[in-house]
Amino acid sequence: MEQFPQIALVVTAIFVLMSIPMAIAVGVRRTKTGISLLHGEDESLLRLMRAHGNFIEYVPLALLALAGAEIAGTAPWLVAACGAVLLLARLIHYFSLSTSVNGKGRAVGAALTTLAMLVLALAILWQLWIGN
Repeated sequence: MEQFPQIALVVTAIFVLMSIPMAIAVGVRRTKTGISLLHGEDESLLRLMRAHGNFIEYVPLALLALAGAEIAGTAPWLVAACGAVLLLARLIHYFSLSTSVNGKGRAVGAALTTLAMLVLALAILWQLWIGN
């Protein structure tokens, strides 16, 4: 039987479950404000939209890197650690951005996301290098 990137699939499922309440929060705010497009002048809606949007911008590429590293043969502990860091980073970033414009959590979440993606990219390249 073909081996699937199980760690990446678990992390993907968790990210999908995380994205649902984010989208719902935007929809609920839209309903409360009556703003159906863009954000009007509602700062809360704008923060919720950007928090969800930033999640949607970074998570797909991070998941590709996670799955790629796992498929390439990166040590499972490293793949799992990067997946855990990504989950923590995106939670920190989301809650910081959705509640405050100047939250320090945004920078922490962004830095952890970038670090995990860098490690995963290097792990893929390393696996490809040593495999040839």
